[in-house]
Amino acid sequence: MGKLEHPHPTGLMQNPAYSHVVVASGTRTVYIAGQVALDERGAIVGAGDLSVQTTQVMKNIGLALAAANAAFSDVVKITTYVVGYRPEHRAIIGQARSPFFKNMPPPASTLVGVSALAAPEWLIEIEAIAVTG
Repeated sequence: MGKLEHPHPTGLMQNPAYSHVVVASGTRTVYIAGQVALDERGAIVGAGDLSVQTTQVMKNIGLALAAANAAFSDVVKITTYVVGYRPEHRAIIGQARSPFFKNMPPPASTLVGVSALAAPEWLIEIEAIAVTG
């Protein structure tokens, strides 16, 4: 595992859902491609349900991290793309995502509303960057 620091910038509101800054020291950087709510057979999980899709996406990220001998505690940055984003989506996504970062500082995070993803049934896609020792 790499060493992660989460400094709190003076003058920026502290938000428990994400970190403004993450400083990573390690020897390996792991880039996880955008993950969507597909199971191992390629079937959609949670059609039409943003919460269920977010949970599946996070599970898929966990599988990808494990394949690289990494964990959620190594994640320094995530970028989330949401189809037809509305402000009320943030709470839904946050509630589904937060168990994966429980008892640790959250990574730096960006949320982007988009008009569509690569397949019409996908509501959310999340990519991650991790740094390990």
